[in-house]
Amino acid sequence: MCVVLAVLTTPAFAASITPMPTAKASATPTAKASATPTPKATTKKPVVPKKPVVKKKVSVSPSPSPSWPPTGFRVSGEIYAKIPTALELIGIASNNKTLTAQLAQKVDGTAVCEKFSCGAVQLASISGCMWWEVTGKVVGETSATDKTIRTFGIIRTTVAQTGAKVITTVLLISQEPLALKHAVANISANCHHDIATEKIPSTTYSVVSN
Repeated sequence: MCVVLAVLTTPAFAASITPMPTAKASATPTAKASATPTPKATTKKPVVPKKPVVKKKVSVSPSPSPSWPPTGFRVSGEIYAKIPTALELIGIASNNKTLTAQLAQKVDGTAVCEKFSCGAVQLASISGCMWWEVTGKVVGETSATDKTIRTFGIIRTTVAQTGAKVITTVLLISQEPLALKHAVANISANCHHDIATEKIPSTTYSVVSN
């Protein structure tokens, strides 16, 4: 990073002093008698009492409920899903503390999704879910010389309970270096209505050996 320091110089001003003219002797004029005017009587204006300030009541309208079905989502049975763009994900994170904390995770001093390939999906259910199970495949070119697309690993993420028609955003974090330009594809989600028997939330990454 290059830091530019701008120094503002105040311009100099030359101050000049003009000598005062020498006083000359002059004849003192004779004072003339003058009549002193009689002071006029002043009339005070009547004090008008101030009107009491009446405070107006402000009515606050409740925030409108989110529209349903959500715009831009694909539906399969009771599940609605959408893959957000990077710009949309930033906007979502600005109002989501959990997502902000996930994106702020550091790996070797670098933000997790600036080091590893990540994916994201927005999910909602008509009736709500006890917990979510989301999976995605990390795919990309085999190597710099071999352009064959293959699967490098599978991400499995579980998410806690959500209410009916409540949208949740799930971040899928791999362990594949972002520099390799792999992508998270084939994302699928399962809305569970039974009680989870595993730790929620959780994320696992399994490397696929071809």
